[in-house]
Amino acid sequence: MINRLQERCLREDQTTLKLELDYKLGVYSGTDRSGIRQINEYMYFDGHELIGYMGICEFGGADTPLEVNGMVHPEYRRQGVFDTLSRLVLAEWSRRSSKSMLLLSDRKSEAGQAFIQGTGAEYHHSEHEMYLRVYRPVIHDDLKGIVFRKATNADAREIHRQNAIYFGDKLGEEETNEVMEGMILPEEEEQRGMTIYLAEADQQVIGKVHLQHSPGIGGIYGLGVLPEYRGKGYGRAILLKAIDKLKESSAGEIMLQVAVENANALRLYQSCGFVETSTMDYYELK
Repeated sequence: MINRLQERCLREDQTTLKLELDYKLGVYSGTDRSGIRQINEYMYFDGHELIGYMGICEFGGADTPLEVNGMVHPEYRRQGVFDTLSRLVLAEWSRRSSKSMLLLSDRKSEAGQAFIQGTGAEYHHSEHEMYLRVYRPVIHDDLKGIVFRKATNADAREIHRQNAIYFGDKLGEEETNEVMEGMILPEEEEQRGMTIYLAEADQQVIGKVHLQHSPGIGGIYGLGVLPEYRGKGYGRAILLKAIDKLKESSAGEIMLQVAVENANALRLYQSCGFVETSTMDYYELK
């Protein structure tokens, strides 16, 4: 039902939505729904027809912003549907301990951008969505010794340390411990469809990558190389090995997201055959 509405909106608007439906299915798969205490999906119906949807996605602990994206059937817009859904989402946010919320909109969506401007949310960052269109598997011989090791719960602190290096989350020891307590552990992430690999060379950890397996599509996230190993081609090697992993799992398409301002990563992805397909803007409510 949600997928049908999404397809209708995408055909009409020629923009992108980031609803994370496959990720959420992985989260809820095999769980006892009677124990779910938080509501993440909000739907608006006209009779039996779904005409509006807004979803909350939570990727980490209390210090990780909630991400919100939604849509309204083209024939039911400007009738208060989105306003009603947003009030419900804001009420749910107030019941949680998350400090901030990110509202997402495709840069080309005039309606989405206008709605967010009306909320008073401040611009946070933007990401390009990129899809693999031309595969160029070129790894220098001396980089073929790189291996992927699947992360376990014992690697959680190392993963957090690398995230802090790559994405600028500089926290003190006490704050780090609080984040670690709320962090989704690697083995839990794998049950949700996201597998974290530590990249090693000569039995030393040099970086990491997160691979998401969804029906028909594979996603590459959180790729990074530790500072002391940069400038040696390891980033390209990790990326190409990640592509191979996803191809082995029969991913029909492969995508990733990259911060607009990360010019070095953007050039790397383009050189390996990825093409920008859309730009998602993130706005923060505190």
